[in-house]
Amino acid sequence: MSSQIDVHHHVAAPEYIADLKARSQNPVMQVFFGHTPAKSIEDMDRGGTATALLSVNNVWAGDDARAVKLARACNEFSAKLVAAHRGRFAMWGCIPMPVIDGALKEIEYSLDVLKADGIGLMTSYGDKWLGDPSYLPVMDELNRRKAVVFVHPTAPDCCVDMVPGIPDPAIEFGTDTTRTIASLLFGGTLKRCPDIRFIFSHAGGTMPFLFQRFDALAKARADKLPKDGLIPSLATLHYDCAISSNPYAMGPLTRLVTAARIVFGSDFPFRLAKDHVEGLKGCGFTDAEIQGIHRGNIERLVPRLKA
Repeated sequence: MSSQIDVHHHVAAPEYIADLKARSQNPVMQVFFGHTPAKSIEDMDRGGTATALLSVNNVWAGDDARAVKLARACNEFSAKLVAAHRGRFAMWGCIPMPVIDGALKEIEYSLDVLKADGIGLMTSYGDKWLGDPSYLPVMDELNRRKAVVFVHPTAPDCCVDMVPGIPDPAIEFGTDTTRTIASLLFGGTLKRCPDIRFIFSHAGGTMPFLFQRFDALAKARADKLPKDGLIPSLATLHYDCAISSNPYAMGPLTRLVTAARIVFGSDFPFRLAKDHVEGLKGCGFTDAEIQGIHRGNIERLVPRLKA
């Protein structure tokens, strides 16, 4: 079995680390303070990862100009790593949403100049999810380019520190993934922009569990959905296995989508690649399906990675 391609591998540019130290006291994010490319490669080698697609967490914290500058610095850092470690790294372009003009310029720079393999987005910015009408110019451009878009969760402003003592990623990240899928579906963006190839983190969050509620809403808002309806719409999306490579997460997801829509994600440095390799073995997939999850499915989305 060939080694895998990791679609969910975090990177932290020096500028990002400095910005994070200045604006965040979140202990979860302090894992980035000691991050180096060498640590990424060490985990990749231990887990059998051939190539990792580098992604950057949110660069926007209310200051538009700062976000634009930081997105550019992060993209250039990732591009240098891709060039310095041929074949080991690829990249998702980071854009300074919700700064629309800045985001459009960074899409162009990331894809046309730096040759990123797609664009990375967060599930929400402030209290607006990806299906918000204000984001349509960005979605239209991504659709025009038939871009692959990797979506990583966050905790929106409304829902930070909801349960004392429980870190936001434990609950909110899965929930926010579901919120943004719902906003794209029922806001009409998936119908309007059918050529965006979305990848959602963590097996789609709580979406499979809430399917019946989605189904009831779909009957009332059928005009907003792609013509094939709810299940085919969800089945055209892609989902990674990060922190979800277990039968309790994969079971519900694979009732909605085939294994061909699942891609490998480690969530390094928060999790290790080898843990997901082992976890997938207990999810009931065939050897051929695991091969697809490891690399074949993402190679269909990003053919360049076959090389």
